[in-house]
This record gives sequence, C-alpha cells and structure tokens, in this order.
Amino acid sequence: MQTTKVAIIGAGPAGLTAAYLLSKEKVPVTVIEADPRLVGGIARTASYKGYNFDIGGHRFFSKSKEVEDLWTELLPNDMLDRPRLSRIFYRGKFFSYPLKAVEALLKLGFIESVLCVLSYLEARLFPVKNPKNVEEWVTNQFGKRLYGIFFKTYTEKVWGMSCREISADWAAQRIKGLSLVTAVVNAVLPKRKPKDKSQVIKTLIDSFRYPRKGPGMMWETCAARVRELGGIVRMGERVTGLSYDPSTKLWTVRHGSGTTVAEHVISSAPIRELARGIQPPLPQAALDAANRLKYRDFLTVVLILKDKQLFDDNWIYIHEPDVLVGRIQNFKSWSPEMVPDPAMACLGLEYFCFEGDGTWTMNDEDLIALGKKELAKIGLATAEDVVDGCVVRQHKAYPVYDDGYAQNVEIVRRELAARYPNLHLVGRNGMHKYNNQDHAMMTAMLCAKNIVAGKPLYDLWQVNQDAEYHEAGGRGAESTTGLRDVPKRLSA
Repeated sequence: MQTTKVAIIGAGPAGLTAAYLLSKEKVPVTVIEADPRLVGGIARTASYKGYNFDIGGHRFFSKSKEVEDLWTELLPNDMLDRPRLSRIFYRGKFFSYPLKAVEALLKLGFIESVLCVLSYLEARLFPVKNPKNVEEWVTNQFGKRLYGIFFKTYTEKVWGMSCREISADWAAQRIKGLSLVTAVVNAVLPKRKPKDKSQVIKTLIDSFRYPRKGPGMMWETCAARVRELGGIVRMGERVTGLSYDPSTKLWTVRHGSGTTVAEHVISSAPIRELARGIQPPLPQAALDAANRLKYRDFLTVVLILKDKQLFDDNWIYIHEPDVLVGRIQNFKSWSPEMVPDPAMACLGLEYFCFEGDGTWTMNDEDLIALGKKELAKIGLATAEDVVDGCVVRQHKAYPVYDDGYAQNVEIVRRELAARYPNLHLVGRNGMHKYNNQDHAMMTAMLCAKNIVAGKPLYDLWQVNQDAEYHEAGGRGAESTTGLRDVPKRLSA
C-alpha cells in the first residue's frame, strides 16, 4: 500500500497539469493511468511504423495567458506556429471554413444563396425564443437553410442523434460568438489584430501553435517533469474502485498493482464510471442520474499514401450524407515531422460511433477498405495511392449533451460535493463538459491552487469554454482570462 497527498486518476491534460503544478509546490502526487504506454489521454500522439498522428486534432491556442505560458514552459523550443486551414466538403464541393462570402455565393449558386439570405433574415426577425436544442440555436444564428447545409449532417454524424435531441449548450459552447454576420464580416473586411486574445472568436482563428512531434510530446514532457520533481506516474494501472473513510478523511484508491491512500483525489475519469465505483455508494437517485449520462466514441482510420499535394488543409469537415466519414485530418499539415517520408502523406479519417455498434465492431481490414473507398469517393486520393493503414479506437471521446445531461450532471455533482469534500472533478470526462484541452487544464490549475491553499478558493465549474474563470458574487458576474487578478470569492 502506498500513501500520497494527492491521487490523480488519469494522465490526460487535466491530470498531468494538476500533477505538475502540485509537484512544483512540493505536494506529493501519484498519477494513475490505464494506458500502458501513452500519456495525454485523447491528446496523446499515437504512432504506426514511424508515422505519428493525433487523436482528433489538437490546436494549441488559448485565451488564457496562464495556459499559453505553461505550454511554453514545458516545450520552449518545440512549438511550431502553424497556419490554420480547414474546409467543408458538401455536394461534391469544398467550402472554406470560416466562410468566405464570395466563394460560398459562387459555389452554392445564386438562387441557393438568395434563399440562404432570406432564411437568415427570417430567423433574425422571428427567432426561436429560449432555444432548447442545436437546431433551434444554430437556426437563430444562421437561418434554417444554412443550418441544413453546413451544420445538420455533420453534427448528427458526430453525435449519432437528431439535432433536436442535442442540448443548445453544445452549440453555444462550440460556436460561441459566431453568427452569419460575424462570419461574413470576417471574410470581407481587412483583418485587424485584436488588442488581446479575449477578443478572438476561437472558431475564426487563422493560426495556432502545435508541438513538432504532436500533442503527446507536450504531455510526455509534462509526465517526465512530474517524475523529476518526485511525483509518481503509474502506467497500465486501471482504477477499479475507490473508497472514502469519513472518520480519517482519507481515500483508498484500488488499481492494478494494489492500493494508494491519499488525502485528496483528483478525477478526470468519466463521471459515470466514478459514480458507479465509489464507496460509500451514492444514493440510488444519483446513481440513476449517472447511468443516464452518455458518451460518444470514435475511431480513426489512418491511411498512409503517396503525397500528391492535393490539399493543404489541417482537417476537412465532411458534410456529405452519402459517406460515413465525418472529418479528415491531414497530419503533415499539422506538422511535417509527423510524417517521416516527405514523399508520403498520412491522413486520419474519423468515424463517430458508439462502442459496440456496427462501425465500432468492424475489423481493421474492413475499416481500412472503407476509408480508401470513401477517400476516393470524395476525390482526395485514389485507392491505389494508399500503401498502408491502421485503426485507432477512442472510447468516450465526447460526453453527450442530450436534453437531460445538465440535470443529470447536477444531481451527481451535488451528491459528490456533499459527501466527499476532498474529491475534485476536472477535465472533459471528469466534469462531463465537451471542452478543449485549455479548458481542461484551467480546471486543473484552479484545483491545484485549492489544494495548496487548503481551502476551496475557486469553483472549478465556473471555468467556461474559453478557459476563462467566471466569478459569481455580490457585484454580479465578472470574468477574467487569467488567474492572477481573480478575487478569492470562495474563501472561508
């Protein structure tokens, strides 16, 4: 049995950020990670025959200076500045994303463009009051017609359900600050550099940083630093349960090689699995709420092929309904060092699915054949160009934002907070928030500050999608991109 101050479940961006910052403060930590080799979670870098690839594509861009500074601290000489290039494939044509107004007008055709504008005007004049789902929210921003062209098919591929069943929270987070007007203005008017990053709409950024060997390089370095500072990172150790002793206020975490006793537990594990495995058990109502939480899985068909330089996009959104692929990553455009042979290219065809469904259970050979067929159908390459391939599956890539998710999360969260004061939830799956890695890191940063202070200075649930901390106090809501100037509103 091992003892430590803080046990951390998961070596993804949230878990490792917390471990690193606590270790710098000389707080003993033990990180417990199920993967036997790779850290970084969904932000890891996988490899096949020397080809590196990202699990979903991870831009390193944040409105938070603290997050950007931490990235620079960890990889001061290995971050590339990369141009952002992405497009939408629809009806056999490619559309720049973000929107370029003249291009869209020409490719959609005059009549369709007029109908889109009229549809947008109708939505602005007669918006849906208090939109509840993605269809209503996006229609309010872009109009029904553009919603059908540029949002509906892709979104339903990602989530495997109707846009009417997906909470408007998801769209409000992922497309925050963007409307048809801002997209057109951004496309037509000369770009002015914003005074600071807080004014940037993330959807419209035109460049980002990226580790030259992929995002896993960041988290491998972070894990190494944790070890250098005296922390422990246990790989290939799946957590099988954890129990809390109210009399001693200590946790016992059970994992592959034994048990770890800790004063605090930081969990980035899926909140559904955490609720099921914790002792003393949660009330049945909370367990039922946890069981209602859903996750969307996905897999990447990695294809290695001759580089005919047909496109330079970092990724392409596939809105075409007659192919299953949802998005295509071009790893060479993320970083040339991801591909060892300059004469070759490496593409990642992403298929969104549920664990156990027909796509998930296909064997790798059939999935590679499907990827080659769909790549040719889209017109990005021929099947003969492909010389090799592999498949990577990702469990619980996306917490599902269905119409009941918020209430279910709140029920579980409330019970956990009431019963286990030294249990801290961080990160995407730990908080059931479909966020980016900078958001996950910010929750970990605040969590580390709380533990070092010995009291809850910050409410982690007030970190928003832009990794900004929103305060709630007597003067009303405020926000800040950084942490330095945040008043300690939650101090005892």
